[in-house]
Amino acid sequence: MSPVHGRLRAGRLALVAAVAVMATWGLPEAASSAGATSPAKDANPTACAHRVNNTPQKLVNCVTQADLWAHMVKFQQIADANPGADGHPSRNSGEPGYKASADYVAAVMSAAGYDVTLQEYEFHYFSFVGTPVMREESPTARDFGLGTEFNPGPVAGSANAPLQAAGGIFVPATPTPSSASGCTAADFATFMPGNIALIQRGTCTFAQKVANAEAAGASAVVIFNEGNPGRTGLFSGTLAGTETVPVLFTSYEVGTQLLAQSAPVLTINVQAIDDPNRSDWNVIADSKGGDPNNILVVDAHLDAIYGAGMLDNASGSAAILDIAQQLQNTNTRNKLRFIWFGGEELGLLGSDFYVNTLPAQELAKIKFDLDADVLATPNYVAGVIDPKDGVGLFDRQPGTPTPPSIWAPSAIARDYGIDYLNSIGKNNILFSADGTDALSFQLAGVPASGVLTGQDCCKLASDVDLFGGFEGNFEGTVPGTDGGCVDNPFRWCDNLSNNDPVVLTWMSKTFANMVGHMAYDTQVFSSTQKGGGHVKKHSGPVATPEGTVTS
Repeated sequence: MSPVHGRLRAGRLALVAAVAVMATWGLPEAASSAGATSPAKDANPTACAHRVNNTPQKLVNCVTQADLWAHMVKFQQIADANPGADGHPSRNSGEPGYKASADYVAAVMSAAGYDVTLQEYEFHYFSFVGTPVMREESPTARDFGLGTEFNPGPVAGSANAPLQAAGGIFVPATPTPSSASGCTAADFATFMPGNIALIQRGTCTFAQKVANAEAAGASAVVIFNEGNPGRTGLFSGTLAGTETVPVLFTSYEVGTQLLAQSAPVLTINVQAIDDPNRSDWNVIADSKGGDPNNILVVDAHLDAIYGAGMLDNASGSAAILDIAQQLQNTNTRNKLRFIWFGGEELGLLGSDFYVNTLPAQELAKIKFDLDADVLATPNYVAGVIDPKDGVGLFDRQPGTPTPPSIWAPSAIARDYGIDYLNSIGKNNILFSADGTDALSFQLAGVPASGVLTGQDCCKLASDVDLFGGFEGNFEGTVPGTDGGCVDNPFRWCDNLSNNDPVVLTWMSKTFANMVGHMAYDTQVFSSTQKGGGHVKKHSGPVATPEGTVTS
């Protein structure tokens, strides 16, 4: 799941975390909605391989932890066997691990009898090569910690030179913002060309500060946090994309330590690949049966971000892969189209490409979309996507506006998800589709729902009331508030150990219940009947939004 639709990969830098897998918690039963699917024991695997799963109950019973986890293990193996440019296991878009993942999915789906297509598109690829370096050579020799003491901006380059402070720095920091360091050319009036510029955060954009430093001849730029309340720790900033010298971001503490020294000499080395035209692929698999004029899309994004991407989103990819296998002998009323999208973490690139290049007459045949994005969170919430009443996972504010015409039909599948959660004694929370591929369909006028279990930070007190667990990180270090493993570079910890197989199983069954019903739906697919709706019964405090930092 992408924290912010359209945010670029290179701008998503944060603090370092360790992995800690937590147990799941028993929850009180929520109020029932109509027609819940009763929980039952899993079916015999041999029977599942041969039988027709033509009811939601049959399908749900054939979705098992063993099968789901086997796919998860395979995705981890693919990541391990295909390190990215940074030298770590990777399934990131544009890298060998992603293509190997796509080929694996395509092979499994072909073997299950689906008609498989790999849809190619191009995107702007960026990746660090190796490990970025920030080192003080003199007067005190020390290496700064990547991800703990500095974060690199997305600009390649190297420098070995004295550090020189720009004008406008306020140290100690005032209680309110006061620094305009580096915001004018006058702040570099005495700057020695070739030196590395030290600039304090504040007032103008990072891009303006760097542009002024470059005009003064800086060989690199170090921007430290301003020091006001809420602006002290390690951070990252968004640049213009036209910078020509490496840019590092660091904490107020590190910045003031450097400032206190007399012309410290630094070595900065950031190597990267910046490819504006790299190939990526969506994997599309159509069932051979079903009404071709009434298509149910079942999707998950296949790409990772910063590594193996096992929670985000091998978990969702494994779920729909297993569900597709369990339906291989079933001729459903509505045609099934399973899609594994690329580029979701970079701004819904794969789903945007698919929806926007599909001819209008073909798009009209797609009557519903179901999205599985992050299904195995250790410190979970049980989220169901709803375009009308759902809120953003990260900011808990109303989501991106969607056509009102899709609200009622989207509620039909949403309610099947809630039904199953009720049947197993789980509460639910309604989320918008923001950050998921379902949003691409919703904006195109296609009703859509789906499920998610949370990522990054922060789980709220109201979430704990509903689901148990801890406030703070959904995954990674739990309890903790450092942001988790998923969307943070230089941690490389979104591995199998960052997933709870029990949560993966019951949430995949929840999703299978939605798929099983919508595969035979007539309300949405061949009528104008309006759907009902659950009313949100709670609201919690506002979470800290994960927005792009620009100044």
